[in-house]
Amino acid sequence: MSMNFKRKLPIPMEVKEKYPVSMEIAQVKEKRDIEIRKVFTGEVKKLLLVIGPCSADREDAVLDYVSRLASLQEKVKDQILIIPRIYTNKPRTTGDGYKGMLHQPDPNKAPDVYEGILAIRRLHMRAIAESGLGCADEMLYPENHRYLSDLLSYVAIGARSVEDQQHRLTASGIDEPVGMKNPTSGDFHVMMNAITAAQHSHNFVYRGWDVESSGNPYAHAILRGYVNKHGEAIPNYHYEDLNFLYEMYQKTDLKNPSVIVDCNHANSGKRYIEQIRIAKEIIHSMKHNDHISSLVKGLMIESYLEDGCQKAEEGVYGRSITDPCLGWEKTERLVLDLAEML
Repeated sequence: MSMNFKRKLPIPMEVKEKYPVSMEIAQVKEKRDIEIRKVFTGEVKKLLLVIGPCSADREDAVLDYVSRLASLQEKVKDQILIIPRIYTNKPRTTGDGYKGMLHQPDPNKAPDVYEGILAIRRLHMRAIAESGLGCADEMLYPENHRYLSDLLSYVAIGARSVEDQQHRLTASGIDEPVGMKNPTSGDFHVMMNAITAAQHSHNFVYRGWDVESSGNPYAHAILRGYVNKHGEAIPNYHYEDLNFLYEMYQKTDLKNPSVIVDCNHANSGKRYIEQIRIAKEIIHSMKHNDHISSLVKGLMIESYLEDGCQKAEEGVYGRSITDPCLGWEKTERLVLDLAEML
């Protein structure tokens, strides 16, 4: 056989019953969810900051990082709403390499998806309980979303997934804000079609069920840059790009027109230090143009405890084993600077 069926995995309901969310965690998440939604509706004029490691590779370092974010949140609470980025599924361009904590709870050991499911659920529960912040993850596999659906305050759909029908329809049945990235080709129309699909109600097959979704009014755009036919990274965070997206939104009947700007990936050419300049340029564009200010709800930044990246076997605590990230000192300075600019 081409596939070796190693183990029948428990369904999400079984995992949730075995590892339930406490009332305290549920209350913290609900309070945070309301605050985040109000940013998307325009009721709250704060900047969302989806920030954290490229991939969550080890529980101790991620929780250390999130605890620092919690302290930083107190300092900027009047201007910025921080959403820790805890990405436990890592898309790989060629399919090779470390695929995230879901696959390998220990990146130096063999893959174990069952232990990975338990590890990512434990990590997200601890992050909320210990920080008081609602967290984000990427929906790389729509059928796996419900293992974490009671724990996430924000969901992102990546550039390689945004054209996929199952991602779009699953997003339409999620209560939390879902960000749709522009595809790697850079076509804004693909992203806008994905947002439209996510905001509408659908009947579809999900995990063996015939389901009906209600539509997600908080589905929105994420600009992350793109790659041209020569493999060159082309940014799309500039003033003209944001204004163009605003005009595209005006031609639709989409609810809560919004964009989160990803300061890394093709927008920075994966030069992590450029995120500092890019974030500040976006704030400048917002201050210069009321339309852009109303559209941009936040930024996405890849950041960890140590600058740069490493191979998994190097084992430097708090340094990314996937894309390079801003270290903590630069991150803290940037967040404080952004709060001062707002």
